[in-house]
Amino acid sequence: MKGKTVVTTGATSGIGERAVEELARQGARIVFIARDTRRAEATRTKLEAIAPGLGHRSLLADLSLMADAKRVGGEIAASEPRIDVLINNAGAMFAERHVTSEGLEMTFALNHMAYFVLTRALLERLKGSAPARIVSTASAAHFRAALDFDDLQSAKNYSGFKVYGRSKLANILFTRELARRLTGTGVVANCLHPGFVASRFGDEAGGWLGRLIPFAKWFAISPEQGADTIVYLASAPEAANFSGEYFANRKIADRSAAARDDSAAARLWQASEALAGA
Repeated sequence: MKGKTVVTTGATSGIGERAVEELARQGARIVFIARDTRRAEATRTKLEAIAPGLGHRSLLADLSLMADAKRVGGEIAASEPRIDVLINNAGAMFAERHVTSEGLEMTFALNHMAYFVLTRALLERLKGSAPARIVSTASAAHFRAALDFDDLQSAKNYSGFKVYGRSKLANILFTRELARRLTGTGVVANCLHPGFVASRFGDEAGGWLGRLIPFAKWFAISPEQGADTIVYLASAPEAANFSGEYFANRKIADRSAAARDDSAAARLWQASEALAGA
């Protein structure tokens, strides 16, 4: 990874933080987007200690807002001469339904639309830097999930687990359609299931989810273990031979029938474009 630039979200804790630390050890320069100034500075300080003098950089944005995702994506595209890897990793789960100031359900906005909007903003820079890679964190929670294109904002019968699963299905379908559109460009796109990880994930879920998750984490894997497939897809030479795939433990994994639906992937892309005003 020496001489390569990695742009990432969700890097200030958990699997995202462990992933960028390992990529920095391999020689990568890390540019990451964070919501909290204090945590951003703490992560940047760690990266400087691991791999000094590379110019690791943090930018602040609320990725649940499309306007912020577009803004920060535009800033990165304008200021970075090349981007070798984009890692979409920020995400959350909420026990109760919240709506952003832009009118989107929070889980859908942060877990899917942020991936879509930021990737779109950086796509030309990634193509210009080819060979390049896009890595998106999905989840096995997509099993049993189905997208309702008449209710993408989950206004009916909201359930935190169910809506989270839908957002992770959206990640896989997004990766599938993105890979199709990137055929022949030298940019590959893959996604992954990191496993159930003991991290900050779920700490802000609220309600009964917020009370349950701390107990469930006793049975979780470590952030280092959860980050392993992210690092693999971002850096391993052989991972460049795949695109549009869903991985777990460094291997292509089974996915649901809904996650293999190319027509749904194309329809989700079109719906996302409309929501983003593209």
